Amino acid sequence: MPSRSRKAAAALAACASLALLATACTGQSESAATDDPHAKTTITFWHGWSAPAEVKAVQANVDAFEKAHPNITVKVVGNINDDKLNQALRAGGSNGPDVVSSFSTSNIGKFCSSGAFLDLKPFIEKSELDLDKIVPKPMLDYTQFEGTRCALPLLGDAYGLYYNKDAFEEAGIKSPPKTWSEFAKDAKKLTVSKGDSYRQLGFMPTYHGYETVVDHYMSQWDHAYFDQAGKSNIAKDPAFAEMFTYQKKLIDDLGGFTKVEKYRNTFGDEWGAKHPFQTGQVAMQLDGEWRLGMARQAGVDFEIGTAPMPVADDEVDEYGKGFLSGTIIGIAPRSEKQNAAWELVKYLTTDTEAVVSFANAIHNVPSTFAALKSPDLKVDEGFQTFLDIAQNPHSNTPPASVNGSTYQTTLQDFGYQYESGKVKDLKAGLEKTAAQIDTDIEQAK
Repeated sequence: MPSRSRKAAAALAACASLALLATACTGQSESAATDDPHAKTTITFWHGWSAPAEVKAVQANVDAFEKAHPNITVKVVGNINDDKLNQALRAGGSNGPDVVSSFSTSNIGKFCSSGAFLDLKPFIEKSELDLDKIVPKPMLDYTQFEGTRCALPLLGDAYGLYYNKDAFEEAGIKSPPKTWSEFAKDAKKLTVSKGDSYRQLGFMPTYHGYETVVDHYMSQWDHAYFDQAGKSNIAKDPAFAEMFTYQKKLIDDLGGFTKVEKYRNTFGDEWGAKHPFQTGQVAMQLDGEWRLGMARQAGVDFEIGTAPMPVADDEVDEYGKGFLSGTIIGIAPRSEKQNAAWELVKYLTTDTEAVVSFANAIHNVPSTFAALKSPDLKVDEGFQTFLDIAQNPHSNTPPASVNGSTYQTTLQDFGYQYESGKVKDLKAGLEKTAAQIDTDIEQAK
């Protein structure tokens, strides 16, 4: 299974301990690396992957690194969630990691501002890496905060549209929708009622649906979460009101909140064979690149199509973009072997052969331009869609914040209230939510 399932869990675990981590690590990133990168040494690399195929893929890349750097031995420790990582970074000591990775891209603001991950700028400059020419911009964005680059991307995730080609043909739909208005029409055409429920729902639109969360929707509108002063912009930028209005109308058009939520409760596990897209319960699904392999492993009895998610009707020229996230990797600030650690970080994130082999092994999106275009990259039918989304200049990810993903959670909570009808006044609700976001960020500084 790809890494996304563990990424979601890791992001939640991280929030609980990041406040303590900030106190423990602030200022540590200023220490200069003094170890000789050419001396014989052993470093420790902690990562979150745990599935046998993923662990094997990590070790294969480490083996290749050790062959290219015979003086550096790497001790690899897998299945490390952010809670374990944070405890080790707070404690420091010789038993802690030197190289650290996390699935929590939304917490990069915390990692960088607190010094939990080391500032990589001196190492990047010494290695003369021009990252703008190496890594797609959205991936560079989610590995830095306010000018501090404390991480690099180690493979990525791109989100797009999966659709049931057989259901499309039966409904007379010839191609995937490019705009949200087209999407709404197709979702209705694809919806087949069964009593007071559904035999097939065109799309599960609620924010409780698998991956149909606020930030994934918003990626398909031009938007700005914050203004130039760093204040929440959600009540001022019309894109947010447009998205919330559209999503709620889509729910109403497909049967109403109560009916679609009741149907959602019949779905199988997101990471199992009974995922609703794989069982045919929904005809369209917003999801990451991993779903293609998982659906085929589940033995679906229909042909799968992939495409970018639709965009706002007046932004059709940006069709092809999508939401991006991924794994981040950096150096522990208390490591006494930072130069050697940098050699491993640089290798895993910028060596084309290393990035390609890892992407091939765990079926994630490569995180460098060279790897994305490599002839050695295995591209199954349908997977090219996600490679294209990763390279699209309009693809995006939510901006980092000093309090991590808290502002996204606050906005998501508002979304639950609005879609269910508990909040009636959208404008007032967004203004109240914006004020809460600003208060939370100010308190976190």
